[in-house]
Amino acid sequence: MSEPDQAVPHASSAPTGVRLGIIGTGWIGLTRARTAAVDGRVTELHLADLKRETALLAAAETNATSFRCDYRELLDADAVDALIVSTAPENTHYPIARDCLAAGKHVLLEKPMALTLGEADDLIEVADQAGATFTVGYSQRFQPKFAFVKEQFDSGALGRPTTILISRHVTRELGAKIASRGSLGPVQMEATHDIDLALWWLSPRRPARVYAQTANGIMLDRYAQPDCAWVMITMDDGTVVTVGAGWSLPTESPGYSSVTAEVVGTGGAVFVDESHRDLLLTMARGGITRPLSTMPGQPVGSVYAGPMEAETRHFIECIAFGRVPVVTARQARLVMEVTLAADLSAARNEPVSLEALTSGRAETDGPRYE
Repeated sequence: MSEPDQAVPHASSAPTGVRLGIIGTGWIGLTRARTAAVDGRVTELHLADLKRETALLAAAETNATSFRCDYRELLDADAVDALIVSTAPENTHYPIARDCLAAGKHVLLEKPMALTLGEADDLIEVADQAGATFTVGYSQRFQPKFAFVKEQFDSGALGRPTTILISRHVTRELGAKIASRGSLGPVQMEATHDIDLALWWLSPRRPARVYAQTANGIMLDRYAQPDCAWVMITMDDGTVVTVGAGWSLPTESPGYSSVTAEVVGTGGAVFVDESHRDLLLTMARGGITRPLSTMPGQPVGSVYAGPMEAETRHFIECIAFGRVPVVTARQARLVMEVTLAADLSAARNEPVSLEALTSGRAETDGPRYE
């Protein structure tokens, strides 16, 4: 199946029931499992996790059809129709997703889709050969405010784009949780979301050049990672995108994840405040907390605050109706190109051309691009 640059859903006469499997039932996998468990289009829910106790608890909470420790048991032809891969650390994404796609299963894979461009290309090729739907978890596209920005560009209301500035920072508590499970830094784990947003908003324009700088702080001694990174992307039409991402805010910051964006065009501008300063809980015991401010979101009574529920339902809908996902694998690969170029730029202290990167002329001993 060939994936277009822009996802265009098409009509289907009636939905088909979806037998869904979820591989990895930790924080994100369990969030998706909870959503799938109450979606009427999911006829069976199968869970897999290396830790039996984790899978057992998730299965009990979601009334799953089955649970197991070996995900490969879900790859039989009659086991499931689609799989969500929510495993950690991130170097598990490629081999597990490849197994799933090779078995002809539709796949929603958490970001990053791989560690190298060669792995990403292999996943896309396997999905194409199998005729499988393949999408990557860039849940921020399902935030209404960010979807609104896309709508303004597509309608022409903003005119020709000139600059985009996005700043995303998370608390050191969350930063430690992410950094402790692998070798990827703030560009790959945080800025990637906003690079995806910017490229989505600006499509069909493409990134041409990347320049990045990092700053060290508390994360250096603990995890050999910078506290933050700033990435400047020059698009092929001259539009300039600047993305800042960090993961060392004090615990009692304005939101576990705090985001602001300024989008300017020749015909107008959009200013987005997703800093979560609008809801504060202070307790005599426990001090200040910032509810409803994680990136995936969380259930609140009978509703869900955040984008991951909508993203999970969208994937189920795509499988049930045979629709094209909002996030295509080729779009996710383009985001990878930019994040890898940013890491290389920061290491070299010089701009990196995307053309040189993809043609193999940007040799490096640092991040992997093969």
